[in-house]
Amino acid sequence: MAIHTTSVSYASLSPIKPQSQSQSKTKPRPPPLSISTSRSSVDPVQVQHLFASCGHSCHRFPRTGPDGRTELVDLRKLRVALAHSFVVVSVFCKARFLEGGQERQDSGPLGYGLGDLFGDSDQSLVGFGRAVSDCGLTASIHDVVVIPSLRRRGIGRKIVDRIIRILVSRQIYDISALCTEKERLFFEACEFGDDSLGSTTMMYTRSPGPTSDNDDVMITAGRMQLLVPPPTYQLKPLMTNNHNISTT
Repeated sequence: MAIHTTSVSYASLSPIKPQSQSQSKTKPRPPPLSISTSRSSVDPVQVQHLFASCGHSCHRFPRTGPDGRTELVDLRKLRVALAHSFVVVSVFCKARFLEGGQERQDSGPLGYGLGDLFGDSDQSLVGFGRAVSDCGLTASIHDVVVIPSLRRRGIGRKIVDRIIRILVSRQIYDISALCTEKERLFFEACEFGDDSLGSTTMMYTRSPGPTSDNDDVMITAGRMQLLVPPPTYQLKPLMTNNHNISTT
C-alpha cells in the first residue's frame, strides 16, 4: 500500500501554546530525556532501528515483508541524507527507563535522582526529526518519529519546536512538512496548516507502459518500477580557442 503524502506549511511563528492543567493531568509524564541538535550524536544505525521500531519508511513506496513490516531504510543512503540535513534533532532516554515500560518514581521531588538526570549510563535513541533546506529561503521537515511506548507525551512536539526555533533563528520562515494523512493532525497541533498558495506535493510515478521511450531506463524504487531518462556519462567536448576541452 503506497504512502500518500501531503505538504503542510508552518502557519504561526508564535510560541506553542501551553497545555491546560486538565490536559497535563491526563498525559503521562515522560522519563528524563536529553535533546541534541549535534550531528556528531547521530548514529545512523540507531536511526535505522528507530525507524524500524516505529514502522516508519523513508521510501514513498516501501516493500513490506510477510509480517507486514516495512523494509529497513538503506543505511548508505541514510548516512548521506543525515549528512546533508540542515537540522537534526535527536532525543535520548536512558535504557533502564524503557525496560518493560517501567519508570522509577522513588528519587527526588520529581521522581528522579541526580544520577538519573546526569549519569553516564547508556542512552537510547527514542525520538528523531530532521529538516532539509536551501539554507536561505525554504525548509521542509521530515522523518519525525517517537518510539511507540513514549508517544502522546509531547516528545514529537518538542522535536518540531526545536527544529522550527533553529530555522527561524536563521531567518528561514517558509517551512513545510511532508507527512501522511495520519500525521496531519499532529502537524496541525504544531501550528502547521494548508499552504496559502494552495500548493501540494506531487511524486514522480512514471512506470513502464506501451508508450515508453526505448532510451528510458527502468529502476527499482522500493516496490515500484520507475522509468527515468538515461544517465549521460560522457559529454561532447567543447571547442574553445581552437582547442578541444574534454568535459568527461
